[in-house]
Amino acid sequence: MTETELERIIHHAAQEGAKAALKEIGLSDEHAYDDVKELRSLLETWKTTKQTIGTTIARLVTTAILTALALG
Repeated sequence: MTETELERIIHHAAQEGAKAALKEIGLSDEHAYDDVKELRSLLETWKTTKQTIGTTIARLVTTAILTALALG
């Protein structure tokens, strides 16, 4: 077997494995691209939401501490 033949076999096996993996997780149809796009959008929204919640909590705690210090 030549190196070129081996590379073709490996390439084919990799493609078939990728197709099987995508099919197994439900991303093998024509809607897969849109599904992945939607998932990425949801993840980005989740990251932004977590950051906003963290900032809001930090501001709330800071305001509470400053208010407590001001009231003595």
